Amino acid sequence: MLKVRLLKMLKGSVKYVVLGIIWQWLSLVSQVVTVGAVALAISDIYHQTLELSVLGLYLVVAVVGVIGRVFFDKLQADASFEASADVKTRMRALIYEKLLRLGSSYREKVSTAQLTQMMGEGVEQLEIYFGKYLIQFVYALIAPVTLFAILAFFNMKSAMVLLVCVPAIPIVIAIVMNVARIILDKYFKVYYELGDTFLEKVRGMTTLKIYRADEQAERDMADESEKFRSVSMKVLSMQLNSTIVMDVIAYCGAAVGIAVMLEEFLNQNITVFGAVLFLLLSVEFFLPMRQLGSYFHMGMNGMKAADNIFEFLDSREPNHGKSTLDDSPIRIAFNGVSYAYDGKKVLENISMLIPAGGMVSIVGKSGVGKSTIAKILRKQNRAYSGSIKFNGKELSSISEESLLEKVTAVGDSYIFPGTVKDNLLLGSPKANDKRLKNVLMIVNLWNELKEKGGLGFQLTEGGTNLSGGQRQRLAFARALLKNSSVYILDEPTSNIDPESEKIIMNLVEKLSRDMGRTIILISHRLANVVHSDKIFLLSKGEISEQGTHQELMNINMEYAKLYNRQKELERFGKGGQ
Repeated sequence: MLKVRLLKMLKGSVKYVVLGIIWQWLSLVSQVVTVGAVALAISDIYHQTLELSVLGLYLVVAVVGVIGRVFFDKLQADASFEASADVKTRMRALIYEKLLRLGSSYREKVSTAQLTQMMGEGVEQLEIYFGKYLIQFVYALIAPVTLFAILAFFNMKSAMVLLVCVPAIPIVIAIVMNVARIILDKYFKVYYELGDTFLEKVRGMTTLKIYRADEQAERDMADESEKFRSVSMKVLSMQLNSTIVMDVIAYCGAAVGIAVMLEEFLNQNITVFGAVLFLLLSVEFFLPMRQLGSYFHMGMNGMKAADNIFEFLDSREPNHGKSTLDDSPIRIAFNGVSYAYDGKKVLENISMLIPAGGMVSIVGKSGVGKSTIAKILRKQNRAYSGSIKFNGKELSSISEESLLEKVTAVGDSYIFPGTVKDNLLLGSPKANDKRLKNVLMIVNLWNELKEKGGLGFQLTEGGTNLSGGQRQRLAFARALLKNSSVYILDEPTSNIDPESEKIIMNLVEKLSRDMGRTIILISHRLANVVHSDKIFLLSKGEISEQGTHQELMNINMEYAKLYNRQKELERFGKGGQ
């Protein structure tokens, strides 16, 4: 059970695997030397010819054999470790390089939970495969042949019986392998599902608590965990049963070999020395193959993990494009754009023009495809149909590096653990402290942070030691430092206080009006889009209305109804009638 592709990809590990096999074989030779010395001593005692000086020599040889075995076992363990370390480093590098080639659209190929499990336990399973299983696989083939060559010199019949019994173990392994594949397929499927569920519940823990859905989430997790426990028990049961069968075969085979040897001894067809040698080495015939049976299940896990990793590595890579965008203001044109998730249409025949230096808003109810448009523009979702052009250049032909340089997304932006300065420098690595302070003043955040340490204030993961409004303003300040040509603002004022919302919206309008930046504002709150140059209302994945705020209010259709309903809710929330 070898994976040729895996061996070719990881040639550095193969070197250590070969060394591991050599050291393990030399350890066996050392064992034969020790057993030979013991057998000679017993033979001399049986014939009453043992002399004290000779006994001392036998003891020296036996001790040298023991020391040799310990020494070579240590070298084999070191080689196993090196093979394991090399394979982990190399495979994680391959996965990382694949992620870079996939770019920001990698989530179309693999979920975050699957990727985490693949990089973690999946690679660890390959460590066991290379460090233990592969070495044992080759050694289990060499060891019986080596022992046969030695013991056949003393009695061919007994040696042949032992050699013939050895293949019974790999036959059992082959039978178990067919069952194991089915069980392991289910195991990894349930394992990935459990990871997805766990990550989803952790991310949404606050929301679950708010809506008191945490008990149901706990039950869901318990159900998924029970499925995983059940399939894990099936895997363990399979391993235990196959181990018992292999033990029975190994010891029965050794017993048959010893019985034949005793018959040969009684018929005087083998010497005392040869008989003792057979007796002490007969089990060694089966131990390597028996140990392979133990590692077999680890090997199967490694092979399955390799299949999952190869499936990801072989996934089709998008055309990244080679065109670049210059520093001129960017005009974006959509023409007949459609997009589907798992066959379900989310966007249908979207056509719209976003003028250079203009501010365009995309609004609509939740789930109509607003954020999908933002992801398409950032090349996170690439499998769209139709045409999207940036200054006349097709989006698919523009390199991701150039696109990321000219387009900045602001919305659910992540705040990294570290200082305020560390987070701001992501927007402009060469910015000095004066510029960083100025941008914090622009978003009205400097005075609030100055008391806590200013640029040196230590932020926790996700910026949890800031308020929601402060996090959004910090993320906006970071985006301003990047000084991009296009800003995609996906719900930039969600879950923040009115003061922060007012600051951010004033900055958004200033970016477009005074600085000539192209602004794409996605918002559920229609009060924020009234000053847009154009508003597109999405409904069921299609553009149902478009125009300025006043034009849409005048036609008094869906947009006007949504706007008026929101105004009424806001008045009610403030205690109005």
